[in-house]
Amino acid sequence: MQNFRVLSALLCYPDEALIAALPALEAALATQPNSKALLRPVLKHLKDQDMIALQEQYVATFDRNPSHSLHLFEHIHGESRDRGQAMVDLLQEYKREGFDMVPNELPDYVPLFLEFLSQIAPDKAQSFLGDAVHVLAHLGGKLKASGSPYACVLDVAILASPVAPLPLSEPPIRDMEEVMETFGGGGVDGNVPLLKPSSAVTPVHFYPNAGSPRV
Repeated sequence: MQNFRVLSALLCYPDEALIAALPALEAALATQPNSKALLRPVLKHLKDQDMIALQEQYVATFDRNPSHSLHLFEHIHGESRDRGQAMVDLLQEYKREGFDMVPNELPDYVPLFLEFLSQIAPDKAQSFLGDAVHVLAHLGGKLKASGSPYACVLDVAILASPVAPLPLSEPPIRDMEEVMETFGGGGVDGNVPLLKPSSAVTPVHFYPNAGSPRV
């Protein structure tokens, strides 16, 4: 689904390649006027700002504000043990669908997840989106409350979902000893690698309180 690929690109760190691709992204939305209209704030933001301002605002929005994290499981598991297992499970789903991850990126990174949706069968994409929409709506609400132009990207993703989003509870408080046990030591880039997958893979829980998630 082309829309998911556009949404993925718009949530990526702004660089020269992204700005150069804006006409192509808008062209991809030509047959989806409603989505294009909803995305106008972020498209205008990317067109009107100079590169340094764009990058500074992006870092301030997503990297320096945990409530705007672009990692799905951070909003429901925090840094608890469950987050590590959920990412392992999601990685297995990617492999099962033949999706090649971007190197050095965690599987619950929202742009990566949206790119994944764009490359699988529409019915499967709808199912995965229906599981993740609760987190996407939570993130979108936080962005909207702060006046971020990126909120509209989440709005479009939510409208594509086959189910309505439900509210999330606050994630567990970070326990650094548990984080180290679950993820291992952090690298020089600040990222924390996953442990090797366990032999007993449990279901991915995008939203553990929503009843019975599919995967």
